Amino acid sequence: MDALFHALASTHRRKILDLIRGMPGCNVNDVAKYFDISRIAVMKHLGVLETANLVVSRKNGRARELFVNLGPIQLIYDRWTSEYSRFWSSQAADIKFLAEAEAAKTSPNKKSSRPTKKAKRKRGSNE
Repeated sequence: MDALFHALASTHRRKILDLIRGMPGCNVNDVAKYFDISRIAVMKHLGVLETANLVVSRKNGRARELFVNLGPIQLIYDRWTSEYSRFWSSQAADIKFLAEAEAAKTSPNKKSSRPTKKAKRKRGSNE
C-alpha cells in the first residue's frame, strides 16, 4: 500500500494514469508528448506506477503498450469506505433522530395557518 500511495502522490503520475486510462494501449511516446519533462523522466514515473501495479505494460513487437490497472485503487476505496461508512452512517442516523426529538420537544403544537372549512364557509356567507 505504501508504494500505491507513493505513486499517487505525484501530480505527474496521476496525469499519466489519466492519459493511459483515456488511451488504452498507448505507448511511452504518446504519453510523453503531454509533458514538458523528458521522455526518460516519464519512463521513471511509469516505473513507479508499474511498481505500484497501477500500470501494466505489454510488449507488442518493439513497442510497449500501456494499460491502467484500477484494482489497487479499488482495494484502497473498499478498505477505507467500507470501514468508515458504517460508522458515519450510524452517526448520521443518531444525529437525525436526536435533532428530530429535540425539535419535537421545543416546538409548540402550532395550529395550521390555513383556514379551516368552517372558517371558509363562515367568511363566504358574510361576504
